[in-house]
Amino acid sequence: MTQTQLDYLIPLLMKLFENSTEAIFFFDRNGKTIAMNPAAEEIVGEDVLIQLYQGKHRALCATCRGYTSDTEAITCLECYFQIPETENLSSFQVYLETKGKGVVPYTASFHTIDPDYGIRVFMLRDLTMQFQTQENLYQNKMMKHVIEAQENERKRISRELHDSVAQELMSAVVDLRVLKYMTQDEQLLKKMKQTEASMTRLLDDIRNLSVELRPPALDDLGLEAAFRSHFKRLERNYGFLIEFTSDLSQKRYRSEVETVIYRVCQEALLNALKYAQVDTVHVSLTDTGEMLYLRVEDEGVGFEPGDKPLGTGMGLYGMQERAELAGGSFSVQSRAGSGTKILLQIPVGNEKGED
Repeated sequence: MTQTQLDYLIPLLMKLFENSTEAIFFFDRNGKTIAMNPAAEEIVGEDVLIQLYQGKHRALCATCRGYTSDTEAITCLECYFQIPETENLSSFQVYLETKGKGVVPYTASFHTIDPDYGIRVFMLRDLTMQFQTQENLYQNKMMKHVIEAQENERKRISRELHDSVAQELMSAVVDLRVLKYMTQDEQLLKKMKQTEASMTRLLDDIRNLSVELRPPALDDLGLEAAFRSHFKRLERNYGFLIEFTSDLSQKRYRSEVETVIYRVCQEALLNALKYAQVDTVHVSLTDTGEMLYLRVEDEGVGFEPGDKPLGTGMGLYGMQERAELAGGSFSVQSRAGSGTKILLQIPVGNEKGED
């Protein structure tokens, strides 16, 4: 290296040392601190900082809470300070008690840069953001698994109600109808008719519950068919009119996407039925090729932004959570006396759903 290059490099190295966001410590072979950059000074507390500048032997140990070894998540055994000068630890994880932030995980490197004098450099990079990202990723994955498990359990219970309980109840109704022809007792016939009517109502309730848990149309025919079937039930049971428009480029989407869209629409209509004080709701489903849009709109009482929503608010939270887990976005637009709009968009690209 020429003198000119050296003259140019030294100021750059000094700027790196002063301005780096990574904490840099220099130690001698006895573990005494020679120098540290401003980022390193920001990590340690005042007492430890004074000890470091005084060159106290292994002063950093006062703030170090251990490192991650092959056998322990956090340990002080065979500390990195004890490794021979000829060895380098290019990357390992260490935990420090920092000033104002508590215990923080860092990725660290420990290198000998001057073997003759045993000078070593200890460099630290904060891993808090990476850990938070990993934790969020893990939580999202776990939540997806939970929701998937819930839907699978809903599907199992729905089929069990339909194929077992409802069929057995229907068989009992048929038997009861046969028994009516085997007696002329008016009192007994009257009681049997009442029982038949009760069992028929119970059969309808079980069938409705089965469909609410997991509509077969959603698994067999897709979103549009499931929507129309659900809207007919609402109109039949509650006199609730849903004006539905659909513009889809394909019949099927990923099961996760279809489930999110259906559940959000189901919850939005339930909220409108309970709180909006309207008889008509507008629902639209649109596919632009890249995004799938759901819009649920009413002209009911609405509410002011920032006000606590009626009920527990868990419905809105659940819709928001489902949308985020599917990589989409969810929003609610409302004003008092001007109705409510619920907007959901889910990326679908050009994916192919199940046939």
